Amino acid sequence: MYTTHTASTGLVKIQDLINDAKCFEVVRDLRWPEGVRCPHCADEHVIKFGRDETQEHRQRYRCKSCERYFDDLTDTIFEGHHLPLRTWILCLYFMGLNLSNTQIGKELGLNKDDVQKMATQLREGVVSRKPAPELQGTVECDEVYVVAGHKGHPLAVKKNTVRAAETA
Repeated sequence: MYTTHTASTGLVKIQDLINDAKCFEVVRDLRWPEGVRCPHCADEHVIKFGRDETQEHRQRYRCKSCERYFDDLTDTIFEGHHLPLRTWILCLYFMGLNLSNTQIGKELGLNKDDVQKMATQLREGVVSRKPAPELQGTVECDEVYVVAGHKGHPLAVKKNTVRAAETA
């Protein structure tokens, strides 16, 4: 378990050492490296519009162009969940360390089934954001014809099944 000893209280879970403000700052920096942009219209003319009531470090914005509201997590894989952002970040970190869902659940104080759902969403989010590969230079393609199975020939499959049963 990822814990540390303190003189006065005994053990401290790693989740208690993660700073919520830093998690939101990192998400902002990764999401908008060149400044905040509206996720609805992609315009850069946005103003800060207060903070979330439940997560004090979650910044709200209003777009001056389309006049829509959004926040740091709008249109991300972290949006719409009741768990704090630091829990998602730690889950992603533990996944990178190749911990099992059971181990991650113990570290985060979560059920392994909930961790499975989180891990699936995180993996899908990473895959959906991965840019499509771009080919460069000379690219060659060969024609290939592969016979895979007996598609369109069900009798051939039936004959092989009968032969296998007879030899066994």
